[in-house]
Amino acid sequence: MKKIVYTVGYASFSLEEFIRVLKAHEVGCTIDVRSVPRSTYYTDYNAENLKATLRENGILYRNYIREFGARQEDSALYPEGYLDFEKFAATDAFREGVEKIDAGVERGYTFALLCAEKDPFNCHRCILVGRKLKEHGYSVIHLEREKTETQEEIEHRLLERYFPNRNQLSLLEAPRSEEELLEEAYRRRNAEIGYHIEEE
Repeated sequence: MKKIVYTVGYASFSLEEFIRVLKAHEVGCTIDVRSVPRSTYYTDYNAENLKATLRENGILYRNYIREFGARQEDSALYPEGYLDFEKFAATDAFREGVEKIDAGVERGYTFALLCAEKDPFNCHRCILVGRKLKEHGYSVIHLEREKTETQEEIEHRLLERYFPNRNQLSLLEAPRSEEELLEEAYRRRNAEIGYHIEEE
Protein backbone atom coordinates (compact mmCIF):
# COMPACT_ATOMS: atom_id res chain seq x y z
CA MET A 1 0.00 0.00 0.00
CA LYS A 2 1.33 3.43 -0.97
CA LYS A 3 2.29 5.81 1.83
CA ILE A 4 0.09 8.89 2.10
CA VAL A 5 0.78 12.36 3.51
CA TYR A 6 -1.86 15.09 3.55
CA THR A 7 -1.42 18.85 3.58
CA VAL A 8 -3.93 21.46 4.68
CA GLY A 9 -4.18 25.25 4.75
CA TYR A 10 -6.19 26.30 7.77
CA ALA A 11 -7.47 29.56 6.23
CA SER A 12 -9.96 27.45 4.28
CA PHE A 13 -11.67 26.09 7.38
CA SER A 14 -13.34 27.01 10.62
CA LEU A 15 -11.69 25.21 13.53
CA GLU A 16 -14.59 22.74 13.70
CA GLU A 17 -14.32 21.99 9.98
CA PHE A 18 -10.57 21.63 10.29
CA ILE A 19 -10.86 19.01 13.03
CA ARG A 20 -13.61 17.22 11.14
CA VAL A 21 -11.49 17.03 7.97
CA LEU A 22 -8.48 15.69 9.87
CA LYS A 23 -10.60 13.01 11.52
CA ALA A 24 -12.27 12.08 8.23
CA HIS A 25 -8.84 11.30 6.81
CA GLU A 26 -7.67 9.56 10.00
CA VAL A 27 -4.86 12.04 10.59
CA GLY A 28 -3.07 11.20 13.83
CA CYS A 29 -0.48 13.98 13.79
CA THR A 30 -0.29 17.46 12.28
CA ILE A 31 3.09 18.88 11.33
CA ASP A 32 3.12 22.66 11.48
CA VAL A 33 5.43 23.96 8.73
CA ARG A 34 4.85 27.66 9.48
CA SER A 35 8.03 29.51 10.36
CA VAL A 36 5.88 31.77 12.55
CA PRO A 37 3.34 29.42 14.20
CA ARG A 38 0.77 32.03 15.10
CA SER A 39 -1.84 34.18 13.37
CA THR A 40 -3.28 37.59 14.13
CA TYR A 41 -6.58 36.78 12.44
CA TYR A 42 -6.91 33.05 13.13
CA THR A 43 -5.93 32.88 16.79
CA ASP A 44 -7.39 29.37 17.16
CA TYR A 45 -4.41 28.28 15.07
CA ASN A 46 -1.74 29.84 17.25
CA ALA A 47 0.56 26.98 18.17
CA GLU A 48 -0.40 26.60 21.83
CA ASN A 49 -4.13 26.97 21.19
CA LEU A 50 -4.05 24.54 18.29
CA LYS A 51 -1.94 22.03 20.18
CA ALA A 52 -4.48 21.97 23.02
CA THR A 53 -7.45 21.61 20.67
CA LEU A 54 -5.80 18.81 18.73
CA ARG A 55 -4.89 17.01 21.95
CA GLU A 56 -8.55 17.14 23.02
CA ASN A 57 -9.40 15.40 19.75
CA GLY A 58 -6.73 12.74 19.99
CA ILE A 59 -4.41 14.28 17.39
CA LEU A 60 -0.75 15.06 17.99
CA TYR A 61 0.87 18.38 17.11
CA ARG A 62 4.47 18.81 16.01
CA ASN A 63 6.27 21.92 14.75
CA TYR A 64 8.93 21.43 12.07
CA ILE A 65 10.18 25.00 11.72
CA ARG A 66 13.77 23.88 11.39
CA GLU A 67 13.01 20.97 9.10
CA PHE A 68 10.36 22.41 6.78
CA GLY A 69 9.86 26.12 7.59
CA ALA A 70 9.70 28.54 4.66
CA ARG A 71 12.06 31.00 6.38
CA GLN A 72 15.53 29.69 7.11
CA GLU A 73 18.40 31.53 8.78
CA ASP A 74 21.27 30.29 6.59
CA SER A 75 21.93 33.07 4.06
CA ALA A 76 23.52 30.54 1.69
CA LEU A 77 20.02 29.21 1.01
CA TYR A 78 19.08 32.57 -0.61
CA PRO A 79 21.42 32.83 -3.63
CA GLU A 80 18.88 34.90 -5.61
CA GLY A 81 17.41 36.70 -2.62
CA TYR A 82 14.63 34.17 -1.99
CA LEU A 83 14.73 30.74 -0.33
CA ASP A 84 16.01 28.24 -2.90
CA PHE A 85 13.84 25.16 -2.34
CA GLU A 86 16.31 22.79 -3.99
CA LYS A 87 19.17 23.96 -1.82
CA PHE A 88 17.04 23.76 1.32
CA ALA A 89 15.80 20.27 0.41
CA ALA A 90 19.43 19.12 0.24
CA THR A 91 20.17 20.18 3.84
CA ASP A 92 20.51 17.80 6.77
CA ALA A 93 17.60 19.51 8.52
CA PHE A 94 15.18 18.87 5.65
CA ARG A 95 16.32 15.26 5.26
CA GLU A 96 15.83 14.74 8.99
CA GLY A 97 12.26 15.98 8.62
CA VAL A 98 11.58 13.41 5.94
CA GLU A 99 13.17 10.71 8.08
CA LYS A 100 10.92 11.66 10.99
CA ILE A 101 7.87 11.28 8.78
CA ASP A 102 9.16 7.90 7.58
CA ALA A 103 9.60 6.76 11.17
CA GLY A 104 6.13 7.94 12.14
CA VAL A 105 4.49 6.23 9.17
CA GLU A 106 6.24 3.00 10.10
CA ARG A 107 4.65 3.35 13.56
CA GLY A 108 1.22 3.73 11.97
CA TYR A 109 0.73 7.50 12.01
CA THR A 110 -0.99 9.44 9.25
CA PHE A 111 0.37 12.98 8.90
CA ALA A 112 -1.01 16.29 7.67
CA LEU A 113 1.33 19.21 6.96
CA LEU A 114 -0.22 22.42 8.26
CA CYS A 115 0.18 25.93 6.91
CA ALA A 116 -2.09 28.95 6.43
CA GLU A 117 -2.41 29.31 2.65
CA LYS A 118 -5.71 28.07 1.19
CA ASP A 119 -4.37 27.07 -2.22
CA PRO A 120 -1.46 24.61 -2.06
CA PHE A 121 -0.26 25.96 -5.42
CA ASN A 122 0.76 29.13 -3.55
CA CYS A 123 2.43 27.43 -0.58
CA HIS A 124 5.83 25.91 0.12
CA ARG A 125 4.11 22.97 1.86
CA CYS A 126 3.24 21.83 -1.67
CA ILE A 127 5.87 23.32 -4.00
CA LEU A 128 8.74 22.34 -1.69
CA VAL A 129 7.74 19.71 0.86
CA GLY A 130 4.98 17.99 -1.11
CA ARG A 131 7.21 17.71 -4.14
CA LYS A 132 10.05 16.12 -2.21
CA LEU A 133 7.76 13.72 -0.35
CA LYS A 134 6.29 12.62 -3.70
CA GLU A 135 9.81 12.01 -5.00
CA HIS A 136 10.44 10.04 -1.81
CA GLY A 137 7.58 7.69 -2.60
CA TYR A 138 4.61 9.29 -0.88
CA SER A 139 1.18 9.95 -2.31
CA VAL A 140 0.65 13.60 -1.38
CA ILE A 141 -2.95 14.81 -1.10
CA HIS A 142 -3.88 18.42 -0.44
CA LEU A 143 -7.07 18.92 1.57
CA GLU A 144 -9.06 21.95 0.44
CA ARG A 145 -12.46 23.29 1.38
CA GLU A 146 -14.42 21.93 -1.58
CA LYS A 147 -12.08 19.26 -2.91
CA THR A 148 -8.84 17.37 -2.57
CA GLU A 149 -5.95 17.76 -4.97
CA THR A 150 -3.04 15.39 -5.54
CA GLN A 151 0.54 16.47 -6.09
CA GLU A 152 0.21 15.13 -9.64
CA GLU A 153 -2.72 17.47 -10.22
CA ILE A 154 -0.65 20.35 -8.85
CA GLU A 155 2.08 19.42 -11.30
CA HIS A 156 -0.41 19.57 -14.15
CA ARG A 157 -1.35 23.08 -12.96
CA LEU A 158 2.34 24.01 -12.96
CA LEU A 159 2.78 22.87 -16.55
CA GLU A 160 -0.38 24.67 -17.65
CA ARG A 161 0.78 27.84 -15.88
CA TYR A 162 4.30 28.02 -17.26
CA PHE A 163 4.18 25.93 -20.44
CA PRO A 164 0.63 26.15 -21.81
CA ASN A 165 1.87 25.58 -25.37
CA ARG A 166 4.20 22.71 -24.52
CA ASN A 167 2.51 20.25 -26.90
CA GLN A 168 2.93 22.47 -29.93
CA LEU A 169 5.85 21.74 -32.23
CA SER A 170 8.50 24.43 -32.48
CA LEU A 171 11.03 24.84 -35.25
CA LEU A 172 13.11 27.19 -33.12
CA GLU A 173 13.67 25.11 -29.98
CA ALA A 174 14.69 21.53 -29.34
CA PRO A 175 11.86 19.57 -27.71
CA ARG A 176 12.06 19.21 -23.93
CA SER A 177 10.71 16.29 -21.94
CA GLU A 178 7.78 16.77 -19.57
CA GLU A 179 10.16 16.03 -16.69
CA GLU A 180 12.45 18.86 -17.79
CA LEU A 181 9.53 21.24 -18.16
CA LEU A 182 8.17 20.27 -14.76
CA GLU A 183 11.52 20.86 -13.09
CA GLU A 184 11.64 24.31 -14.68
CA ALA A 185 8.03 24.99 -13.65
CA TYR A 186 8.81 24.12 -10.02
CA ARG A 187 11.82 26.42 -10.20
CA ARG A 188 9.74 29.29 -11.53
CA ARG A 189 7.07 28.78 -8.89
CA ASN A 190 9.80 28.76 -6.23
CA ALA A 191 11.00 32.14 -7.50
CA GLU A 192 7.48 33.53 -7.23
CA ILE A 193 6.51 32.25 -3.78
CA GLY A 194 9.84 31.68 -2.01
CA TYR A 195 10.44 33.80 1.08
CA HIS A 196 12.57 36.86 0.28
CA ILE A 197 15.28 37.96 2.68
CA GLU A 198 14.49 41.64 2.18
CA GLU A 199 11.01 41.00 3.59
CA GLU A 200 12.51 40.84 7.09
